[in-house]
Formats: sequence, C-alpha cells, structure tokens
Amino acid sequence: MNYTYILQCSDGTLYTGWTNHLTTRVRTHNAGRGAKYTRSRTPVRLVYFETLATREEAMHREWEIKRMTRTQKLKLIASKGISEGL
Repeated sequence: MNYTYILQCSDGTLYTGWTNHLTTRVRTHNAGRGAKYTRSRTPVRLVYFETLATREEAMHREWEIKRMTRTQKLKLIASKGISEGL
C-alpha cells in the first residue's frame, strides 16, 4: 500500500508527504531523519492519511494536497483526519 499523509509539526505548521511505510516514515520524521522541513519541527503528529493503490496515485494526491490552502487542509483533516496519530 501507498499513503499520502499530513503531519502537524510542533510549531503548528502542516507537512504533506507520501510513503509506502507509514508508521516507519512517521518515526523517521520524529527522529530528525525525515524531510528537511520537519527536522527542526519535531515532534510531529500524524493527523491525516489516505491509502492509495499505487505510488503514482500517492504522489499525485500529495501534489493536490500541497496546492491546497491551509484552511482547505484543516477542513480535510477535520472531515477525515485521525485523532491520535499512530
């Protein structure tokens, strides 16, 4: 499976990415070895994810979400987000 996900960083900002190992990827972000953006914003919390069949679908969905405004992302999280992360 492939996942598109949104993290809430310690400074309140949102980070969107994709992976094929969601739990491992969130741990990597929190260990400071994830994306450059999240390295100085740990701890991060998983607030949203979608499961997609292919890598290409996950990457495309990541691109779509990254084009959203913060308000649109917060609405997406509120409508389908997860409450406690992993």
